[in-house]
Amino acid sequence: MNSRSNLLPAIQAPSALDIIRYRYHHATNLGSVYVLERWLSPSRFLQETSGSSELEAAKSWVAKIGAEQTKKMFEAAWANAILDEDIAWLKDEAKGTTVRLPIGYWNLPGEEFTRGTPFEDFAHIYSAAWTSIRHLVLRLRAHGVGVVIDFHAMPGGANTNDHSGTNSGVAEFLTSPYNRKLGIRCAEFVARESAAGLQLVGISLVNEPNEDSENLYAWYDQTIDAVCAIDSSLPVIISDAWDLKRAIDYSLRKNVASPTRSINPIVIDTHMYWCFNDADKKKSPQEIIQEVPTKLSELDGKEGSVTDRGAVQIIIGEYSNVLSADTWLKTGETPKADLIKIFGAEQSLRYQQRAGGAFFWTWKMDWMPGGEWGFKAQSDPQNRFIFPPPHAFIPDCNIFGLLECARNRKDERMWKAINQHRAYHEHLAPNKLGDHSRYENGWRIGYNDAYIFFEGKMNDKAMEAVEPGNRLGNVELWVLKRIRESGFTGDLVWEFEQGVRRGIHDFNAVVGI
Repeated sequence: MNSRSNLLPAIQAPSALDIIRYRYHHATNLGSVYVLERWLSPSRFLQETSGSSELEAAKSWVAKIGAEQTKKMFEAAWANAILDEDIAWLKDEAKGTTVRLPIGYWNLPGEEFTRGTPFEDFAHIYSAAWTSIRHLVLRLRAHGVGVVIDFHAMPGGANTNDHSGTNSGVAEFLTSPYNRKLGIRCAEFVARESAAGLQLVGISLVNEPNEDSENLYAWYDQTIDAVCAIDSSLPVIISDAWDLKRAIDYSLRKNVASPTRSINPIVIDTHMYWCFNDADKKKSPQEIIQEVPTKLSELDGKEGSVTDRGAVQIIIGEYSNVLSADTWLKTGETPKADLIKIFGAEQSLRYQQRAGGAFFWTWKMDWMPGGEWGFKAQSDPQNRFIFPPPHAFIPDCNIFGLLECARNRKDERMWKAINQHRAYHEHLAPNKLGDHSRYENGWRIGYNDAYIFFEGKMNDKAMEAVEPGNRLGNVELWVLKRIRESGFTGDLVWEFEQGVRRGIHDFNAVVGI
């Protein structure tokens, strides 16, 4: 089988960038590097510093050693945060595919991004921050690891926590027109970097805005339009602001098969923790473990037909294996380590079933490997507490044989699918003609796409360090992309869509992923 044959003329074979964007993301957050949190990185703070935020760290260091020395110290910390051996461990041992990289608006180059903010007087300290971030993105990409740029801290603060950059205790990002406009300019900057060739998995517009945030979805509309005008291919990730149902409804309206104008694919970021709220603290570990498989049920009935409903795709932007001290008082006879392993396994399985990826919080902190907060500790190959998808463990030597099997069984699976589709359609509507050629075209494309994702760089050097063995994980958005690219419109687009879905499914079934 020529893996790049039989495509509709308007549809190109998946690129390396497509693969790093749309595969399943077994992933981690970077940690407290470009947005400081004292509980994670106390060494980046003077002992006498009263606050716990990036701004307080910068203020106290400048007061003690001056701006130039602070600048050099911060730049050295960024440069040494991730070593080459760390990236090798992430890829080879942890089986990580992607990093969510939290940044603050002050990390962008140019005083325009800090003017009128608490960081205005410290802009010089961060003048090389974006260069450092960009270099890290390129280093990770060279090893086949993708990056989501996460605006963890926006001007004014999307929430009242210190990871918004200050200890102000107020959230004024969405209540201030100036801050909202500055936030749009931040997103535009990253979109321009993407359009100029910086290969990003996506841009996360804002982190954990307060549940009652006014103007949030109006700001999403404006920011998505601004990003689209620069790079309409870049996936835009929106926070659900702790209201997943509302975000799903919004996503379905945006991710339509035939938009009236160009629009980016929209991904929803939701966070999963069981250690913070009072209701969870009252539960035992066993009760929480039983709850995990019920999560993301908001997706029920929302997937499977982009043509009818639009597309919805979720990623878990943050999760951990941490439970509260109150919860651990209710363990019973089962050892804590056993319960953590079960909890991590249940989370891993659920997210692999219902999400396009899951990003553990977090990778880097002073107190490595980090316990139940640590991706390093929880991903130890000798004693895993979170689990990559099974396809991550297929050795390269087996992938050759599986690809050959997929080529050999392609026609058999295709004709079986087409005949089943035709029979089902004729049973439902015996007097109505269907355009089954669209189903066949869709099937060929879906099977071919899944083949190329799995093949990676194995037979194509143009795949630019994309390792083989990938599963097309963000299926809803990928199907949306293929429908839009096909140019098909009208009542029979659903046949093409269902063909694409069945082709992906059949390939995965043949190779066992």
